[in-house]
Amino acid sequence: MHCRPGCGACCIAPSISSPIPGMPHGKPAGIPCVQLRDDDRCALFGDPSRPAVCRGLRPTPSMCGSGRGAALAGLAELERLTRPD
Repeated sequence: MHCRPGCGACCIAPSISSPIPGMPHGKPAGIPCVQLRDDDRCALFGDPSRPAVCRGLRPTPSMCGSGRGAALAGLAELERLTRPD
């Protein structure tokens, strides 16, 4: 599966605890990454400075759902379920 154009849900919904260029402390869940371009694609795609968690993320039907809204909701739910208490 390839990323859906105009989605960017994986750059918004999850928290990222590792440094991101422009976000040295990572990012909280629900906040768009500063590297998310206006076309909802990652400006660091293919760059070695892209966080390992982002490099390892692969789109799947279960993660991406039927559209951007489903992807945002599903990833937000996964974030909620895996959040430390």
